[in-house]
Amino acid sequence: MNSSLSFEICVDSVESAIAAQSGGADRVELCDNLFEGGTTPSFGSTAMARDLLNIKLHVIIRPRGGDFLYSDTEFEIMKRDIEAARKLGVDGVVIGLLNDDGNVDKERTKELITLARPMSVTFHRAFDVCRDPYEALETLIELGIDRVLTSGQKANAVEGVDLIGKLVEKAADRIIIMACGGLNETNIADVISATGVKELHFTAFETVESAMQYRNDAVAMGSEEAGSEYLRNVTSAEKIKRIIAAAQ
Repeated sequence: MNSSLSFEICVDSVESAIAAQSGGADRVELCDNLFEGGTTPSFGSTAMARDLLNIKLHVIIRPRGGDFLYSDTEFEIMKRDIEAARKLGVDGVVIGLLNDDGNVDKERTKELITLARPMSVTFHRAFDVCRDPYEALETLIELGIDRVLTSGQKANAVEGVDLIGKLVEKAADRIIIMACGGLNETNIADVISATGVKELHFTAFETVESAMQYRNDAVAMGSEEAGSEYLRNVTSAEKIKRIIAAAQ
């Protein structure tokens, strides 16, 4: 067993966070709106997750989906959400801000890091759409970011292994490189072997059918991408156990 590995599970509910803990996760990243890549979870969800979890709890600080170029109002929202997370006893926040030229927004990122401490700070997959990953890596190291979440600027970690491996080498233990993107029991060991990463980030969802007996399928409350209101994804503790076992 490789005890040096650390596993972060991305979840979108308190129920899923509890399942992640049961499955052996070291940490959860609590989000909302995963169909948009994850946005800041509600105060209530964050507070309840903190009350019920014994493992590390990180929350994403992202006021909306879309790009990572934020207005002044959105930036103020991010600051307030970080303050709320710190007061709730959250262990870490996950942020990502870019300038319009594709470089890391150094000034605002530094301000959020200062506001977040002593919580851990992760720079999320905004990194995967930045202009120059090597320049961005050095910027984040300079700023004191604790870890970078990346699929190697590809659709998934398997496709991005070359860049992930190079980032691990260039980081030289100055910052943690956490691999993500399509990781499962069939590929996680190969990604670890090819890149040398020690932290892995993945989802482990299974589809659960609603307990509703009366249903009206003629009405959709969300987008077509979200699917039926009578189906939802929840994290599977057993699936997490299988992925962790495959990694080790």
